[in-house]
Formats: sequence, structure tokens, C-alpha cells
Amino acid sequence: MSFNAHDVRADGNIRQIEIHRERVVLRRAVRGMRMAVNVRVSDFLGVAIRDVKDSQMLVLLHRDPSLTVPLCVSEDQDEIADAWLMWSELFSLPQLEDEAREPTSRRRRRNAIRARRPKFLMRRRIGALLNPANIFRGEREIIARD
Repeated sequence: MSFNAHDVRADGNIRQIEIHRERVVLRRAVRGMRMAVNVRVSDFLGVAIRDVKDSQMLVLLHRDPSLTVPLCVSEDQDEIADAWLMWSELFSLPQLEDEAREPTSRRRRRNAIRARRPKFLMRRRIGALLNPANIFRGEREIIARD
């Protein structure tokens, strides 16, 4: 499914949204630079309802407000409730009541390097692979020629 949505930061105030079962692709151009952002559906918090003037809007809520995706706008309460249930079941995401929440702060990782190296390499002493019996110092090298 693909559609255009309003985006105040994009050129022409329009961004293109493609919704797939596992991911959402947001395409827009900012100052002439085209970009595409792939977001996994599991990264979204849930499906939420927002009040907009005389109607309600159904959105796919992300913790980064610029990645929140509008899904449906309607004045009919029953239509919004049915769409809310359908999108929630389709993406396996919870139904949320949106209360203009602030984005959550970024979580700090405990140790960034620990995930990069296996644990046994972290325990190994440096120089343990070198055998001091094989190191000769102060001697001339003898080369055997055939």
C-alpha cells in the first residue's frame, strides 16, 4: 500500500509512504536530497488515535515523532474504531490512546565494545600466544641453501 502524506520538513510538504507487513518505507526530499527511511513494524509503539479539529486520525505511533505514520482520518467514530482494530491486528501492535506524549529519551548501552568481541577474547592475556623459547636475540641468522 502506498500513499502521500503531509510533511512540513520535506520539499513540497509531501512524503511518500509505503506500508508492507514487516516494514514501512518513508520517502521524501529535503533541500533536493532524496532519502528513503526503512522502519521495521516492530519498532513502532502501536496504533493510536489522535484528535484533529472536528475529526480523529489513526496513526502508527513511533517514539520519534517524525517517523509517526498517519493511517486514516475520519469523523465517523465507528469507522475509526474498526480501522483501529484492523491495523492493530494486521501489525500485531497494541492499541494506544495517544495523549500528546513526549518522545522517550535514548537508552544508554552499558558497554558498546562488549557486544563486538567474544567473551573469551576479552579474558585472554596479550602475548599469551608467543612462546618465549622461540625468540632468538643477538644471534646471526643461518640460511641453508640448496
